[in-house]
Amino acid sequence: MSVATMPVGPAAAPRSPGADFRLLLPAVSAWAVTAALLRLEPGYESLVLTAAGAAALAAVLLLTRPGALRRRGAAATLAAVLLTGAAAAIATPLHTADLHRGPLPALARASTAAGPRAPGASAPVVDVELTVAGDPKIHTSRGGTVGGQRLLTVDAMADRVTLLPDGRSTRTRTPVTVMVRGAESEPWQRLLPSQRLATEAEVRPAGEGHDSESAALLVVHGPPRQLAPPSLPQRIAGRLREGLRVATDGLPADARGLLPGLVVGDTSRLPDDLDDAFRATDLVHLVAVSGANLAIVLGALLGAPGRAGTPERRGLAAVLGLSLRTGALLGTALTLAFVTVCRPEPSVLRAAGTGLIGMLALATGRPRKAVPALAGAVLVLVLLDPFLARSFGFLLSVLATAGLLVLGPHWAEALRARRWPHHLAGALAAAAAAQALCAPVTVVLSGHISLVGIPCNLLAELAVAPATLLGFGVLALQPLFPALARLLAEPAGVPAGWLALVARRGAEVPGGQLAWPGGWFGTATVALAVLAACWAAPLLLPRRSEPGSPAPKRRRWARVLVTGALTVVLLAVLLRPPQLSRIATGWPPPGWRLVVCDVGQGDMLALSTGVPDSAVVIDAGPDPNAADRCLRDLGITTVPLLLLTHFHADHVEGVPGVLRGRRVGAVEGTTLDDPPGEAARVAGWVAGAGLRLLRASRGERRSAGRELAWEVVWPVPDVAVEAPGPNNASVALMVSLTGGLRMALLGDLEPQAQSALLGRVGRVDVMKVAHHGSAHQDWDLAGALRPRLALVSCGEGNPYGHPSPRTVDHLRALGATVLRTDREGDIAVTGDSPATLGAAVHPQPTHAARHPRNHGGPGGNGGRAREAHTPEAHALTPAHPGQTPAAPRAPPQ
Repeated sequence: MSVATMPVGPAAAPRSPGADFRLLLPAVSAWAVTAALLRLEPGYESLVLTAAGAAALAAVLLLTRPGALRRRGAAATLAAVLLTGAAAAIATPLHTADLHRGPLPALARASTAAGPRAPGASAPVVDVELTVAGDPKIHTSRGGTVGGQRLLTVDAMADRVTLLPDGRSTRTRTPVTVMVRGAESEPWQRLLPSQRLATEAEVRPAGEGHDSESAALLVVHGPPRQLAPPSLPQRIAGRLREGLRVATDGLPADARGLLPGLVVGDTSRLPDDLDDAFRATDLVHLVAVSGANLAIVLGALLGAPGRAGTPERRGLAAVLGLSLRTGALLGTALTLAFVTVCRPEPSVLRAAGTGLIGMLALATGRPRKAVPALAGAVLVLVLLDPFLARSFGFLLSVLATAGLLVLGPHWAEALRARRWPHHLAGALAAAAAAQALCAPVTVVLSGHISLVGIPCNLLAELAVAPATLLGFGVLALQPLFPALARLLAEPAGVPAGWLALVARRGAEVPGGQLAWPGGWFGTATVALAVLAACWAAPLLLPRRSEPGSPAPKRRRWARVLVTGALTVVLLAVLLRPPQLSRIATGWPPPGWRLVVCDVGQGDMLALSTGVPDSAVVIDAGPDPNAADRCLRDLGITTVPLLLLTHFHADHVEGVPGVLRGRRVGAVEGTTLDDPPGEAARVAGWVAGAGLRLLRASRGERRSAGRELAWEVVWPVPDVAVEAPGPNNASVALMVSLTGGLRMALLGDLEPQAQSALLGRVGRVDVMKVAHHGSAHQDWDLAGALRPRLALVSCGEGNPYGHPSPRTVDHLRALGATVLRTDREGDIAVTGDSPATLGAAVHPQPTHAARHPRNHGGPGGNGGRAREAHTPEAHALTPAHPGQTPAAPRAPPQ
């Protein structure tokens, strides 16, 4: 993460030999107390206030009683810690009281206590007057059957609540989250902060929505009734944001979506796959309006922070001959305008707070010290908005800035002492320092460490300042000179396109993301790894030798060899050559023929064509990243055919991940475009890849390579079934290998369509169980197929109860070995004949942690839990009496 701060930042400031940390402990005290109190339920206010009073009294006694502590400095620091903790203990209950009082919290608590509602039962309904507190946010679902559905949420303050139908009205001030689904969200998308409106809504518990700081979730149907327009500043900010979108309409898709996000945090047009790429490369702060944006703008006005108060100051203020106080006043106004236009997101508030303290120091002529300014901003902000204490965005912004201020200058000097170029040393030190402090937190959020984060941030820094300044130029010009703004948007799109290119190429590096456990264990291990790297770096990067002193050649050659070896290891991890990856992980197993990918609650299968880097892919699951991960682990770079059994989101939303960086020969789908929205999304992705969407029908026979062939046995045109719909339009395949192995892949067929296959299919060795192993199966068909290996693709903890225990038991009664992705992870079928049929699994870290399996007993491993990334072979029912299944063997040469 790369975050800078103005006017107190390390970008141009020389290293200060002694940073001032006196405000650090008071700020941490207030933050810790606030975070702890936010978790308390109502009823503890008296105890908390009593403790706060005792802490304040102790602080006063500590400062006034002579001889309490010998060292006056220690006494002052301890008193400050007690006072700030007491202030936080008083402020937090006052700020959070509205979450627990009034009719809306009471209705939400009653709904929670009542438990799940019966089908057809409705939640309590109220007529509520609201003041909008934030911009509407669009959430697009990827899972379920109909992905791509839009869900709008907006934070608001409830001013008046009228209970329906009795009409009792109550004035209140309750923070709520409003939720609108589907097409009904259209009139809600144009709302602006400070706008007042009224609507009827169902009251639900806050935990059911995309909210974290509200007392209740209000689910509304229909448009709002406006009571008052937004304030003048918000109307101006809204027009500026809309103008920026209009001015960038002519840019390529990536730049069109990225530039408004980079300038004002508007990510409404950012492509989903580009957003995933920014997250994978730790560049997501570029579209979150971090402190770097404000730093760049203030730098243009006031110049470098280290010279802002000196005769050598630069910037627009110096060119115009403005005094320090006038410059500070303009900087303050610019900061407030920045917060209004870019919205008070946690990172923006942190940057603005630090900047305003710096402006105060500039106007009064006092020394500008970076660390006290940051600590003071944190202290004030946490007291004014206690919810920031639990905001990961705020925490990451503070940690990144602390890394820049404390570690960055020291590391830059150390690199320059080792003959690194001046600017490269500063940029690398800043990126590494921010990453070092943020990594223990980001691993909790993402479950991985980005090994390409630092180089991607270094490459991105080349374009951040030009894109930001040109983007703000477009923002300012659009209301007055629209044609000139559109003209300026063209050069602004060039650095924005570079940022998108860096993110996409970085995300395509096979080993760019290193899976890591989350929680406290993950945080602790990452912190230890960072400390180890900090300790080892000076050993590998020796200081410049003094003139005339002989350099120890043996030590120098040892460093060169160790550095070279580490570089080779890093390249191997990043590039993940398939042969080396197979040796290191044992995955994929030799001779694999079919892999059921663990993509969560959805389906994705890969059929080997016999060529090491090629596979036919059946469905793509609900998540592009999971689809891409599975194919990367298999070393697949060529996909002769991507076949989509039907257009439910849990089968097709991962299509961009399959297309990412691979050669795809053709895309084929079912004949029914239902749901229409998902079918249209798939058509758009396919057209964007320069391909045409083909249609599969019964009787179609295809092959890939010399070993793999299949026949489409469903859908049958013009055949009516009792339960029509997308599931029953699934493409079902009978797959055969040259060695005689037969597999049935049934998509999501329901019993009515399954029964129509009777008489058209025979016995198989492997069956992909229909519809994630749901209870709705045609057991006559299962008896006719009678598989030895039944594979179930489903997500861990899915809300549908897949697979059904009845289905699993019935398959086992038929003599099948049942393997499921929610417990096993990726599942590979090995062997090309009934005699050589075998299976291996590749558990993902979450499954290994949550489902340690015991394989004791005959053929087991003595009760030891298996390793998280070690493929494990499974014994299958013999093909014939007295025959034991052979070990998986390599494919024929």
